[in-house]
Amino acid sequence: QVDLVESGGGLAHVGASLRLSCATSGRILSVYGMGWFRQAPGKEREFVAAVSGTSTFYNDAVKGRFTISRDNAANRLYLQMNDLKAEDTAVYYCAAHKSRAITTLEIAYDYWGQGAQVTVSS
Repeated sequence: QVDLVESGGGLAHVGASLRLSCATSGRILSVYGMGWFRQAPGKEREFVAAVSGTSTFYNDAVKGRFTISRDNAANRLYLQMNDLKAEDTAVYYCAAHKSRAITTLEIAYDYWGQGAQVTVSS
């Protein structure tokens, strides 16, 4: 069993920055593919960013503003979010899958965190 716990969400103004953190229960970051997803009110959950090995991939909506990274020694995954927009308001989820492939498919992920609320006000 892998536990994922997000933190760092909250309220921010348009143009501000936030960093989400995902604590993992074991040393999985070096062998599992990791990703961030988000779900806005009234919308389906969508892919945000993924990392596996040295490769990263981003949703076009966040490319250039968000950065996914990890600290294997600390067992933490991060999502640095800069230049926030009102449309970034959502619950953000950390997820892990047992493959080293980069994937944007929600169904491919085996483990999920409980989510962290990010609210961006104008």
